[in-house]
Amino acid sequence: MKKILVGLKRAVDYNIRVRVNSGGTGVETDGVKMSINPFDEIALEEALRLKEAGHAGEVIVVSVGAPEAQQQLRTGLAMGADRAILVTTSDPLSPRIVAKTLLALVNRESIELVIVGKQTIDGDNNQTGQMLAALWDRPQATFASKLEIDGDSLQVTREVDAGLEVLDVDLPAVVTADLRLNEPRYVKLPDIMKAKKKPLEEIALSDLGVAAEAGVKTTKYAPPQSRSKGVMVDDVDGLVSALTDKGLL
Repeated sequence: MKKILVGLKRAVDYNIRVRVNSGGTGVETDGVKMSINPFDEIALEEALRLKEAGHAGEVIVVSVGAPEAQQQLRTGLAMGADRAILVTTSDPLSPRIVAKTLLALVNRESIELVIVGKQTIDGDNNQTGQMLAALWDRPQATFASKLEIDGDSLQVTREVDAGLEVLDVDLPAVVTADLRLNEPRYVKLPDIMKAKKKPLEEIALSDLGVAAEAGVKTTKYAPPQSRSKGVMVDDVDGLVSALTDKGLL
């Protein structure tokens, strides 16, 4: 296998409490720490391990969106990716647009394996990998918790409601990474300095022949309602009375 493509999305850091902005048009990002979507970071770690085991010659990271995503791509390069591609656009993105963008890069770069996170922690759509596999007309293995390569095929252990399921898929293929696939490596300062010299290509979305067509339109954001305080009861009769007052009995 020559090349692995990994998608990286810029998202609010998972340690940060998300707040809706004053206009209700989205979440607050000004002055907020942004990081690689955690599931995408796991996807990159797995790609790097495959390369280190001799199963791939090159790992390419790609992000779609604003120029600020260069920061996350540089982090990916510091982790060990060979080069990065930033597809720039100011238009709203949907999983379908991102999948089409990845497909254009797959065809341009002759990619044999695409690994992406199973979902992003902002949109939580869990759609991009599946859409890419459908558009590419290649096998997919979602929610991967273990990945092994055997020649021109992958053996993927995936997490399902009933436990674990093992799939054999032929390459080229799409894999989406679950939480327990691995633990991403810690990026050291020397690696960050080396990453500055690695190639990062910028290309406009339109130059790939992908139109940012309108799909789902978000009309308003609102925070969840605050929880009311709990009620202390002294005995079973008090519990039954409290539940009855709330209409639960």
